[in-house]
Amino acid sequence: MVPLAEAWDSGASQWARERRQACANDLGAERSLVAVTARANRFKADQDPAQWMPPSADAHCTYLADWVSTKLRWG
Repeated sequence: MVPLAEAWDSGASQWARERRQACANDLGAERSLVAVTARANRFKADQDPAQWMPPSADAHCTYLADWVSTKLRWG
């Protein structure tokens, strides 16, 4: 959900290696990992919601809720 580069830029760079690794491999919350096409993943890249939103307006609220949930989960 949250690209690793964006997480790094927003604070994960200060975490211990073990915590960064746990975040990168987190399967403990449904919202942490969302399957998308390779094309969609390339368009999103390492952008946050201020820079990229899903093409479908119907998905915006869910995307934002998942993003915020993941950010809060990892602090």
